[in-house]
Amino acid sequence: MDTNNLTYQFKTSSIVIKLIVINAVIFLAVRLMAFFMGMAPGQLTQWFVLPEGFGSVLLQPWSLLTYAFLHFGFFHILFNMLWLYWFGRFVLNLFSEKRFLTVYLLGAFFGGVLYVATHNVFPALKGSSAGLIGASGAVTAIMVFIATYTPNTEVMIFRFRIKLWHIALVLVLLDLVLLPNSDNAGGRLAHIGGAIFGFVYAQQLQKGNDIGKWFENMIDWVGNMFKPKKKKPFTKVHRNRKTTTKRTTDAQKDANQKKIDAILDKIGKSGYDSLTKAEKDFLFKAGKDD
Repeated sequence: MDTNNLTYQFKTSSIVIKLIVINAVIFLAVRLMAFFMGMAPGQLTQWFVLPEGFGSVLLQPWSLLTYAFLHFGFFHILFNMLWLYWFGRFVLNLFSEKRFLTVYLLGAFFGGVLYVATHNVFPALKGSSAGLIGASGAVTAIMVFIATYTPNTEVMIFRFRIKLWHIALVLVLLDLVLLPNSDNAGGRLAHIGGAIFGFVYAQQLQKGNDIGKWFENMIDWVGNMFKPKKKKPFTKVHRNRKTTTKRTTDAQKDANQKKIDAILDKIGKSGYDSLTKAEKDFLFKAGKDD
């Protein structure tokens, strides 16, 4: 096996594929380590599972994110990753990978917050859970986010054309209906928390408010910490240098942004499938350059 080739494939893959690989590797590593150490997987990951008590969360605040990278069993991770792959493609058709990661991680965070809050407020839920794991809150945030932003986008399921908002609505209502009699009430509450965040984020974006920008900036800050500093080559500066090139570039950026806004308005009204091939190509390129 060529490890260099695998590393290259991972680095050049989309953020969706990277997240699927990370989740799968963690899932396999936990089970192998637990097997060789003669212990249950839950014992091995107890410091990364999201507990229901406020005091316990304060002792391990990182668990508000790490719980979303752990899974109970094979089918648990399989269906989460299938949903992530399917809806993730729609998000990446319109937005940058950084925004996708923002929705994913903040969806997991707010799903965890709702889980902890409800288990400490409502008597029926107190002490009903040993902890929360699973990426379903983050995946639900991705699903509801794109279904809210482009509700009229259609997909083919068993020869039927179904809009994204229909799928999202059915899945969220299913969580609400099954919540009272579910053995996995904590998981369903995480779904609902992620769904609320995804809906609010998309609604605010449509109004021109990017409520996740601060998190994108934090992602940049963390990423820059691990980047090697490059020495800047000596540049000769002329005092009388003309600014024509800069003005031309700024004008081009403004024109591109207006075109992007017009395409996004079209998607919001008629769905992604209403775009021409040229418009889809333009959006894809703009997302890569972001």
